[in-house]
Amino acid sequence: MNNNLVSEIRNLDPKPLWNKFADLNAVPRPSKKEDRVIQFMKDFGNSLGLETFEDDIRNVIIRKPATAGMENRKPIVLQGHLDMVHQKNNDTNFDFDTQGIDMYVDGDWVRAKGTTLGADNGLGVAAIMAVLESTDIAHPAIEALFTIDEETGMTGALNLKGGILQGEILLNLDTEEDNEIDIGCAGGIDVTATRSYNREYTPVLFHGYKITAKGLNGGHSGMQIHEGLGNANKIMNRMLFETFDEFDLRVSTIDGGSLRNAIPRESVAVIALPVTKETEFFDAIQKTINAIKAEFQTTEPKLEISIDKTETPEKVMEIAAQKQLIAALYAAVNGVYRMSADMKDLVETSNNIARVLVKDGDILIGCLTRSSVESSKFDLANALKAAFSLGGFEVKFSGSYPGWTPNVNSEILKVLVGIYKKQNGSEPHVVACHAGLECGILGTNYPGMDMISFGPTILGAHSPDERASISSSRKFWKFFLEILESIPAKN
Repeated sequence: MNNNLVSEIRNLDPKPLWNKFADLNAVPRPSKKEDRVIQFMKDFGNSLGLETFEDDIRNVIIRKPATAGMENRKPIVLQGHLDMVHQKNNDTNFDFDTQGIDMYVDGDWVRAKGTTLGADNGLGVAAIMAVLESTDIAHPAIEALFTIDEETGMTGALNLKGGILQGEILLNLDTEEDNEIDIGCAGGIDVTATRSYNREYTPVLFHGYKITAKGLNGGHSGMQIHEGLGNANKIMNRMLFETFDEFDLRVSTIDGGSLRNAIPRESVAVIALPVTKETEFFDAIQKTINAIKAEFQTTEPKLEISIDKTETPEKVMEIAAQKQLIAALYAAVNGVYRMSADMKDLVETSNNIARVLVKDGDILIGCLTRSSVESSKFDLANALKAAFSLGGFEVKFSGSYPGWTPNVNSEILKVLVGIYKKQNGSEPHVVACHAGLECGILGTNYPGMDMISFGPTILGAHSPDERASISSSRKFWKFFLEILESIPAKN
């Protein structure tokens, strides 16, 4: 990163928060490749002379005693996750495994150059680090819990054993709207459909074409699933569905989307068309493209769909498998499945068709199904299983994790609401979110722990448009410090 840009970030207010964020963002930290950030966090704790250790799954725990006069307050757990979602624009040359995030200031926002920023959950982790390092912030006894692999499996939270933590209150710093206090969240399950297919030589007098759908916003597959954003995999499949039968279109490869928790922004398909039907095909598919763009003109104004001549593929899918694939993807639910009947404007259950890969005789379709109601989560997962099974797929469920049931009588909730009203002159939004916060999972082994989640405003998480509000970080920091000072006394 440019040294001048680093200096600009480090001089933002509050400096303790942004300095720790700059330190953290210099360390590569992909999900499931957290060795470097784990060592970084252990070195940090040890450098402060604090008790620092890994648990069996490699979560990092750092303990700091209460400051003078706070010894009689309830001990707390400050929790955030070390990994970040790695997404970049196609024209961005960046290696997440070796490079630190290239940040810059844009008005009231901190952004990254063509990649995700890592504010999810880097700002929460940085806030915890700043408190651990401080000598003048009042706080009770702290256990800082830095979990691993939150973004692609909740592995750290799922494997944290009971009995390790001693805190009575958990503050999760992973909420993305500074006027919200989260008291509940959705659980999730990975739905994966796979099958093989026979490949055939491309018929004679067929030409090759590459269809590309790109320019979509993408975003968080939980928090933004209700926004009417385009899903590149569904858009691509719709174009194929509406043209393949009439024009004898043959599919060679499809490559769309990436991570399960990111709404797919791009998809590319290589197809073959009979020379005799090219003109009619282009007329028909242009009508479909125009309809799709009209439907998404408000939410996806940058959507681009192109069809370019390419080398004719040597082989294509057998026609029966092609029909089953396209029909199954068309039938599979994507987006909001059910809204909550108990909390206004809360998505209860949804699915993201995140990944479609058709190549060399194998098909993989990856989905992330979310719900705040466990039975509804499996209802939708089974609906997907039925659709894909009819297409000849083997369907597996994995990585299931529970939601977090709201506790409206929470003691720490009352503390946060009171502080927020005093500082801001308005009521906070007490909500449950449609994302996979770790609180519900951690609560399975720590059922008596009082949990709450809050954080600064972050927009566009899980996409290269991710950005963190500078003014909101100041608001969050002030809120956080008074919460630490106001933790209730031990019973």
